[in-house]
Amino acid sequence: MIATDSVIHCDPEILGGVPVFIGTRVPVRAFVDYLCGGQPLAEFLDDFPTVTAEQATAAIRSAFLALVDNAHSA
Repeated sequence: MIATDSVIHCDPEILGGVPVFIGTRVPVRAFVDYLCGGQPLAEFLDDFPTVTAEQATAAIRSAFLALVDNAHSA
């Protein structure tokens, strides 16, 4: 299992600092757009083969934990 804090990063040298999956130039926004558009995870992974299934699931886990933390602190 990949640690959720080692999946996404921002670097001004990569796409102007847009959040991307580490080791790729794939914007996290593309992943969110796929999922919100009803596309399956498998399709995203096929279209962006530099992102691993472990990275994608860790990103989902990280987003979920952030939502839960925000709900508890509100």
